[in-house]
This record gives sequence, C-alpha cells and structure tokens, in this order.
Amino acid sequence: MALIATQSLTKQYNGRVTALSDLTLRVEPGIIGLVGANGAGKSTLIKILLGLLPPTSGQARVLELDPTTQAEQVRARVGYMPEHEALPPDMAAAEFVTHMGRISGLPRATARERASEALRHVGLYEERYRQIGGYSTGMKQRVKLAQALVHDPDLLLLDEPTNGLDPAGRDAMLNLVQRIGTEFGIAVLVCSHLLGEVERICDHLVAIDGGRLLRSDAVSAMTTSRDVLAVEVSEGTDELVTQLDKLGLAPQRDGRLVLVPLADETTYDRILTAVAELDLPLHRLDRRRHRVAELFTTKEAVGGRA
Repeated sequence: MALIATQSLTKQYNGRVTALSDLTLRVEPGIIGLVGANGAGKSTLIKILLGLLPPTSGQARVLELDPTTQAEQVRARVGYMPEHEALPPDMAAAEFVTHMGRISGLPRATARERASEALRHVGLYEERYRQIGGYSTGMKQRVKLAQALVHDPDLLLLDEPTNGLDPAGRDAMLNLVQRIGTEFGIAVLVCSHLLGEVERICDHLVAIDGGRLLRSDAVSAMTTSRDVLAVEVSEGTDELVTQLDKLGLAPQRDGRLVLVPLADETTYDRILTAVAELDLPLHRLDRRRHRVAELFTTKEAVGGRA
C-alpha cells in the first residue's frame, strides 16, 4: 500500500501563483524527507494531503484515501505537526493534548490517558501540567509533536519540526522523530528545507522545487560525500575560522558551518586540536554532503517510488 500518491497534482492561488505543478509521485512507508527551498510548495502539498486545501487539478491519495472527499477519515489516521506556533499559552500541555485527542474522536478518558503517554514519549511528562506559555521553544515543539501523536496515527506529517531550535534542540528533535519511525512503527513524512538534517534520519527523500518534482529516491542515491569537512560549533565560529586560517587549512564560512578542504586524515586531528585550544563546544564534524540548493541545479524532474 502506498503511503502517499499523487497524479498530476496542481495547485494555483487566484489563478496566478502556481504552488504545485503537475506533481506525480509515490511514497512507500518509512521515514521520508520532503525537501525543498522555502516556497518550493512543501507546505501546500501537506495541506492538500490533509484535505485542508483543494487541488486545482490532479489527484492525491493518503493511505489510499482521497483527502478531497474523505478528509475526516484521513485526519483520523494522520497526525500533523504545523510549522508555525499555534499553541494556547494559557492551557497546560496535558489539557491541550487531551483536547486534541478529543477532537480526533477519542473518548474523554482515553484521550486523557493517551495525552499523558504522548507527553511522556516526547519528554514532557514531568512538565505536563505547566502552562504552555511558560515553555521554551524546544518544549513547545515537543507539545506540537505530542498532539500529532495522541490519537496513535498511521502517518505523521511534520512541517519543519526543528524550526527555531538551537543545535542541541535540533539533534534531540531529530532523534525523537527517528525513534518514532523506527520503534513505534509509525510512518513519518518530514518536511524541511535543510537536507543536512533530514538525511540523517530518513530512508528516502522527495525533492521539489517551484512546485515540481526533482527527484524521489533513496537518501544514499541523492547525497554524495565530498573531500570537504563541515565543522559546526555552538559559539565562537569567527575565532575558529581565524585559528584554522593560521594553521593553513583554508577554511571558508558557510552560514553556521566552517568548510575545510580534507587534505589528508590529519586534517581531522588539526581541527579538533584547534577547537580544543579555543575551548569551543563542537556540534558537528563530518564529511560535506550536498545541500538542498545543490540538488536544484538540475531542473529536470525525475519521478519514481520513494
């Protein structure tokens, strides 16, 4: 059974702006990454899959259900974590997640029990009676994940789940999503503009750009290691660049990352020594892979099974 399938799916706003264009894909169960730059059409696709938006033309199926005519059945089997914060600040997390369980059709007692379990799974059990307004950004993201889990769905749609999180928070969220997909047996579609994050936990990737399908393939086939090391520290990036430059390692700044050519295996040790001497918190040191933008240099759409 296909997890998600679309056929010539198109969505236009006001007849002028095209968010999705002739999108045809088939996604099998697993942990799937839906990747693309901001504005690529990812959120529009998710809303169509949930039955929140009607397509202009074409078809979509979720768990073999048609979201345009069977939206309630779809949402009964699908959990959705929105990108933007939409949490009531004056409600306790337990109360809110219970309420969302009731909306999903659970009896009151069952919803309360499931809410406690969902908050336990996301690491908020001890904080479940606190008002959400007093939560950190990371805790609020976990509440959004808990409400998506509360009705025990067959599929989770997660829209930018690491949005607003620091490096440690991103790692914790990604590990949690991976655990849900592997240990709980729930299929997961992770929507993100950060390929470097989702490739760590996903089996397959679907890449779209300008509403068109670029590739749908296994992660291993879509990312390629290079002879460049990517270094990320939680603070002190400028100092690290200066130190590595003094060592003749030719570092280049790329947002949060420092890119260093991999001359030989001693390059790893020289970077680690520089980080230790500066007493910086090292978040990441690994081989450079393709970025999302680099996947989009080929504009020819390639369909396939995911």
